[in-house]
Amino acid sequence: SVLLIVIICHYIWLTLLYVVASIYSRKNSWGVLKYYGPAYLTALGTMSSAATLGTALTCAKKSKILREEVIDVTVPLFANIHLCGSILTEVFFVLTVSLILYGSMPDFTTMFVFIILLGFFAIGAPGVPGGAIMAALGILQSMLGFNETLQALMIALYIAMDSFGTACNVTGDGALTLITDTFDQGQTGKASTAL
Repeated sequence: SVLLIVIICHYIWLTLLYVVASIYSRKNSWGVLKYYGPAYLTALGTMSSAATLGTALTCAKKSKILREEVIDVTVPLFANIHLCGSILTEVFFVLTVSLILYGSMPDFTTMFVFIILLGFFAIGAPGVPGGAIMAALGILQSMLGFNETLQALMIALYIAMDSFGTACNVTGDGALTLITDTFDQGQTGKASTAL
């Protein structure tokens, strides 16, 4: 049931990202999302943002509402720093393991700080299978008191779901690219007006 909840949360997050991208850009983000099916499936198979990069670039370049010069910068960048699906997966598994083994979840303040730190650690995580969980082992131990056994359990659980987290990461990059493209066009317009 936890795995199903995590996958549903991934879809909720992707929906939110693409709705925000539509509102911000005043364009229909379906013009980006509809091309991301192959990237999603590739990410499911590879469990790696880095290995999915070529497919993600091809998918993004099919969109008529994204500029290629923006795609060439943002898609590789977000493949390395945008790990929202991985973060969601880790947080749910931390809560589940804590509830099952300790009988309670960590308090709100601890989880809030943990999630913020996890976001920073994920930026430095490699876009390879299991990269985000390996980068987070230090804060699992220092903040939540997870010993080696619990860390091993977290790694095993995470690897079982890493393909869905990676697919969420890669697909979300399209929405962020649309937001970045719109922002860049706005900045370019302001610069030309100032001249």
